[in-house]
Amino acid sequence: MKQLKSSLGDLRRLFVRTITLRDIAEPLISFDASQSASEIRSFMQHHEYDVVGVRENGVVTGFVSRGELTTGLIGEHRRAFATDMVLPDSEPLLAAFTALREKRHVFITVLGPVGGIVTRGDLQKAPVRLWLFGLVSLLEMQLLRVVRERYPGEAWSSLLTGERLEGARRVFAERRRRNEENDLSDCLQLGDKAAIFLKDPELFALSAFPSKQALDSFFKEAGALRNALAHANDILSGRWPALADLVITLETFLERIEGVAVFPPSETAG
Repeated sequence: MKQLKSSLGDLRRLFVRTITLRDIAEPLISFDASQSASEIRSFMQHHEYDVVGVRENGVVTGFVSRGELTTGLIGEHRRAFATDMVLPDSEPLLAAFTALREKRHVFITVLGPVGGIVTRGDLQKAPVRLWLFGLVSLLEMQLLRVVRERYPGEAWSSLLTGERLEGARRVFAERRRRNEENDLSDCLQLGDKAAIFLKDPELFALSAFPSKQALDSFFKEAGALRNALAHANDILSGRWPALADLVITLETFLERIEGVAVFPPSETAG
């Protein structure tokens, strides 16, 4: 089990290192500061751009928003890049969720200067969906690891209702019929593992959630996100900023649980 714990942690870190902001950023369209504000505004309206970069001596030094362009030159409306609006392209995707929780876009540096932009719409892209599905899958794998360590064999079954337990047994029987090697715990759904965490006081304490209701909501939201990803559904509409909060919490939960020591069998939980 120690090897499994380490491998899951390594897999999460592999996602962090491999899929970064450079995989979802779009080039930041930019114009010389001496260009006409009204012309650039028309260009932005036609292409549905909210912001573009402003160049001075060939270097992007700031940006302008479409609504702020009225008369004169775009350089007269230039706004400097605030520190909290800029991220390196090597940052993990989690940084985008954190930054975009309150902002509609963040600027991305490429080899030094700003050269890209990430908006909330970019969070629908395939690399993000792959990363999110990986996070939810890792959540399920870590929950299963902890359940197995704390309840060897089928000792966990006493914490499940008859309907949930029967559901796992049906899946187990079908997999055995197909000669697939597994045990009953392999057939637990996310909701089953969540029920065990909610009913075991020590596992609930491990979660560090303020209440069982909050933990239950977290598991349900993670399951809903997994389903939306699996069916290629929109993951932003009606979910923002709750999606950002869920992703941040999910990453924090995985960091906490992957370092958990092996639990002894419980004789009192339930």
